[in-house]
Amino acid sequence: MFERKCMSDVIRDRIAGRIYDGSLQPGERLRELAIAEEFGTSQTPVREALRELEALRLVHSEAYKGTRVREITAREMTEVYLVRAILEQRAAELAGSRLENNVEPLDREVDRICDSAADGDVDGYARHNLDFHRQIVVAADNMVLLQTWDSLRFEAKIRINLIRKMPSIVERAAEHRPIVAALRRGDGDAAGRLLREHSESFAAVWAEEAAAQLKTQEMEAQETSS
Repeated sequence: MFERKCMSDVIRDRIAGRIYDGSLQPGERLRELAIAEEFGTSQTPVREALRELEALRLVHSEAYKGTRVREITAREMTEVYLVRAILEQRAAELAGSRLENNVEPLDREVDRICDSAADGDVDGYARHNLDFHRQIVVAADNMVLLQTWDSLRFEAKIRINLIRKMPSIVERAAEHRPIVAALRRGDGDAAGRLLREHSESFAAVWAEEAAAQLKTQEMEAQETSS
């Protein structure tokens, strides 16, 4: 049994992990009693964990309807990537001097990203891509920046669906190498610009998806009213 003082943190992290890896799907209900029984605790730390998950926008609670994993719209994903573009640009600018000639971990992640892309391993691509970007944000040594970036991680599993729509994840994978090259020479400004362009390209794809969804909704509304 886990120590009571950290029980809500343990539950929060476990549920978040299941949302990130897709074990818990959007719309799926989270039952307090079942979670409490799983972790061998009362419902009090479960409620605390669910409140924190709601603050992270991973779940949504409604009176008399319970708590469910949030549905994420294409429009929201567009906004997420636009914000991430700005955050990661600033992170690279701050991390440039710290990562100069010290990018071996990033090199390894890029190799894994490229290998996953070449093998058609979309899940592996998404996982290593997330690790790559987070390493840069961590290197910025700014806790508020990191916490803000982490709050947008809910899109990790959703990114997989986006990647599947792209014509070539191999080309996307290759975009990471110039970023590492810029950081290797300590040029945080150049790395930041490349990171921003990379994230904004994902935002553009999500914007197209959002427009397509809106058009479909409008057509369905017209059919219903006619």
